[in-house]
Amino acid sequence: MIQDISEKIAWLKINPKMLEGIFRGIERETLRIEKNGNFSKNTHPHLIGSSLTHKWITTDFAENLLEFITPTSNNIDYLLSFLTDLHRFTASKIKNERMWPFSIPYFCNKKPKIQIAQYGTSNLGKMKNTYRKGLKNRYGDVINTISGIHYNFSLPLFFWKNWKKDKNKKNNTDYVSSGYLNLIRNYYRFGWIIPYLFGSSPAVPSHFLKNAKKKYKFKKNKENILYLPWSTSLRLSDIGYTNTNILDLNIMFNDIHEYIESFKKALETPSKKFFNIGLKDLDGNFKQLNTNILQIENELYTQIRPKRKTKIGESLLEALKNQGIEYVEIRSLDINPFSPIGISKKQILLLDLFLIWCALIDSPKIDKNDFILVTKNWERIIYEGRKPNQKIYINNQNETKTLIEISNIIFKDLNEIALILDNNSNNLLYQTACKEIKSFFQNPDLTYSAKCLKFLIKKGMKKTGLFLANKYHKKFINENHLNLNQNILEKEAKYSLQKQENIEKEDILSFEEYIKMK
Repeated sequence: MIQDISEKIAWLKINPKMLEGIFRGIERETLRIEKNGNFSKNTHPHLIGSSLTHKWITTDFAENLLEFITPTSNNIDYLLSFLTDLHRFTASKIKNERMWPFSIPYFCNKKPKIQIAQYGTSNLGKMKNTYRKGLKNRYGDVINTISGIHYNFSLPLFFWKNWKKDKNKKNNTDYVSSGYLNLIRNYYRFGWIIPYLFGSSPAVPSHFLKNAKKKYKFKKNKENILYLPWSTSLRLSDIGYTNTNILDLNIMFNDIHEYIESFKKALETPSKKFFNIGLKDLDGNFKQLNTNILQIENELYTQIRPKRKTKIGESLLEALKNQGIEYVEIRSLDINPFSPIGISKKQILLLDLFLIWCALIDSPKIDKNDFILVTKNWERIIYEGRKPNQKIYINNQNETKTLIEISNIIFKDLNEIALILDNNSNNLLYQTACKEIKSFFQNPDLTYSAKCLKFLIKKGMKKTGLFLANKYHKKFINENHLNLNQNILEKEAKYSLQKQENIEKEDILSFEEYIKMK
């Protein structure tokens, strides 16, 4: 069922330096809200800087949907410290507002008025805004305000160069890409472990179910919040943020060149559904960037995806084609409401272990039938992950094993990897995290979703969310004198505003001409 990797782990024990130099990055989304819990009606605060050009603080879909982006680093403590400083800095500039601590936005019966993110008058800014108009017209606006954590992860090039050589690969670029695709396929097969452990969206406002297929019988609390007793991450379900199914696009993560071509096809293929929306309104304003299946590369929403830093004017697919995969982006993490910054060190340690494990385990190529089975497992964990004696499919629909059986196998390997990483840094951090989190399978009440649901049922989403938002805001304000990056962030805020102004002055093309060139 799961490959025995004792020989591979033995190789790592002999060569522990192979795992030195893991780089990570975090992107955290959070809604700005008023003190009463309503969506903020204010534009992106000028004092924070330009959402178009700021390196670390921008907006996602909505004007009040902040996105914090850390630099990449091989130091976990620095990463978390920088992310904390971004929160402290922002809290000091929005003293009359708060940051919502959950992935799922709160509203009662009345749908909130949502302003799509604005990025100024430049063609680049208009393009970002038009893309978001397209998202609204294609999928709705409330669904686009769901927040998450993206975790970027790369193994050292030294690891890939010394890993099992594949004679069929012509160069290191192809080999590294092949290794990351192996990791991605394993993440799809076993990555349901992440929403089981860390899923924090077991409930949603009733509005989310208005147009959704009701596969399960939901319960309702007194504030009209719907929940399932065993659910983990409804954000990842078809109730939450989903779009065109990658099965329909035939994107399988088996070969980098096939991946690029199938992705490119989705970007270039017209969609009848989106054609019917129309490209422009009656006044000639764009309603979406185009009427293709995907407007741009970012519109493909998956649990994990291959990434590479791009040069100015270069698309992601061009970068992947020219230089291969540089890192992977994990997109299946809910906001951790028990952490002021939405993610904890313990989670990062576990993610490191699991992603290394995904790289070590051999992963057969995946086809549509495999992917259907994978999708069923994810769905089972998302909707009923904490159900007693829950089972998932293994290899085929006739073979199942319990989560406890599978977790025992996986965590045995994770603990061995933890020992190697701890020996490298002369501490017990990874082993401690591994031991603690493994207990979540024996006792599902320890999972984040179980803890969340307990609060949401007893105290309600609004009351719990405001309590945490105010608690964290007070903490950030009181600690802002500890902000080691205060001067850097103040300078970046001013610089970003000037940079946006310069971009707007340099435009010479009309927006329509600009769009045609993209």
